[in-house]
Amino acid sequence: MVISFNLCHLCAPLNSHLIATNFVHLLIICLAKVGVTFIFCVDKLSFRVESFVHFLLFYSFASETCVRMNKTMTEARESDYEKARSQGMDVLINWMTDLFRKETNGGLTAETMTRLTGEQHTLLAYRIFRDELMEGGFCQLIQNGYGSYIFDNPFAKAMRLWGLPGFSKLIYAAKKIYDAHREDLERERTDEEFMAMYEQYEAFDELEDEFVEY
Repeated sequence: MVISFNLCHLCAPLNSHLIATNFVHLLIICLAKVGVTFIFCVDKLSFRVESFVHFLLFYSFASETCVRMNKTMTEARESDYEKARSQGMDVLINWMTDLFRKETNGGLTAETMTRLTGEQHTLLAYRIFRDELMEGGFCQLIQNGYGSYIFDNPFAKAMRLWGLPGFSKLIYAAKKIYDAHREDLERERTDEEFMAMYEQYEAFDELEDEFVEY
């Protein structure tokens, strides 16, 4: 079954925690879970969404705030979306979050953060989390200045609401370590001191291994 929607008519200014309480969006989520294909129309572009995960990604990308971003929507060509989707989930996430980063001028400040919705921040946080952990683990993520963005915002809660309870627990477990040693984890270090962190904070190792298995 294929169902078409005009996203401009559907989208309401929702935060991620409201998705589950909004009847229209809940209905779409349920249908997506059982294999219904949706054609979402945004600003004269049509995007084919064939799975529950693709729906969550696309909703985060094309929520109301993003629809109002003329520059972003101009750059979001249907062919680019389809090309990214065909290359796998990681490429699709990168394509979407690259557009978010353009809207924030590549930085997350008090001013630029308001340009994205809660859902878009959730997806961007996942991109940052994934990239940092795969390259240098939690120590690198925190030393690069993303500790507050990941752990002080409701990223873990959003992952649970998006259907990833195991991943959510992993983030909460890392947050306990972060909260207990925040000052030391965030202090400026030399290269040698940074490398020494991996011995000092071996508590992160198990969580990093668990993430790689996802």
